[in-house]
Amino acid sequence: MEFQQLIASVTPEIYKKLKSAVELGKWANGVKLSKEQLEHSMQILIAYDNYNKEQDERVGYVPLKKVKDACDAKETLKDTEKPIKWKS
Repeated sequence: MEFQQLIASVTPEIYKKLKSAVELGKWANGVKLSKEQLEHSMQILIAYDNYNKEQDERVGYVPLKKVKDACDAKETLKDTEKPIKWKS
């Protein structure tokens, strides 16, 4: 079976079971996932998300941080100025 055919055959129920298994590190029956099973399951989850979900709904999505500029600062320069005290 081709990889794309495999992803197309994944139902939302199968997706949920795979995601749960990856999160817990074991199948629903309690059997631990092997390293190979974990890797393959993660690949399926990522590929399924890529084909079926919006970018911000995908596994592992991290939103971009807003670039801060001087206008975003809550403190003004006056609030942050402090005199320097010299020790003798």
